[in-house]
Amino acid sequence: MVLKIYGVPLSTCVRRVAVVCKEKNVPYELVTLDLQAGEHKSPAYLEKQPFGQVPYIVRPLSPPLPDATSTQEDASGLIPTDPKAIALFEQAASIEVTNFDPSASGIAAEKIFKPARGVKGSDERAAELAATLEDRLQGYERILSKQKYLAGDCPTARCVKQITLADLFHLSYGYVITSIGYEQLSKTPNVARWWKDISSRPSWQAVKDGA
Repeated sequence: MVLKIYGVPLSTCVRRVAVVCKEKNVPYELVTLDLQAGEHKSPAYLEKQPFGQVPYIVRPLSPPLPDATSTQEDASGLIPTDPKAIALFEQAASIEVTNFDPSASGIAAEKIFKPARGVKGSDERAAELAATLEDRLQGYERILSKQKYLAGDCPTARCVKQITLADLFHLSYGYVITSIGYEQLSKTPNVARWWKDISSRPSWQAVKDGA
């Protein structure tokens, strides 16, 4: 039995899960739901996912899957275990959820998701969100001028000095807005360098157009 992801291939959140699976070499099966028919709001689905959202993940019990954490012997972890590194990771994760996701997902909503549902999106609102995102990315530029990835470099030997989930979670919405012509991620040198790095990873290339 492999890990099962319930959702749709182009869902931004489904692709977030899929890219982590690819990074960790975890095989998965995508179980496609009919969102237009409201399958994700059915009583059976709501029993599993009370909010009626995707993805819903079923993890096999045996054999155990590799987790996303790292140890001194395993440098491939996406969530560090060293206390100092954990603090840097949590800081980086909060940066994504507060300073990137609201603007990038908002742009996607106005320019893609609303029109796909037959609702007129607001170009004015999208422009406001793009301006906010550009301003927030100035903070990213300052951070990334000092370190390769958002979680930073921890001075102890046990710290992860590489990509983490905090970086990977930018990929789905970053790719969406970039694909429709928004250039905020390429306007400053260190953000552009970081974005090219994470968006070129084989794991993302494997799922960027569908999990």
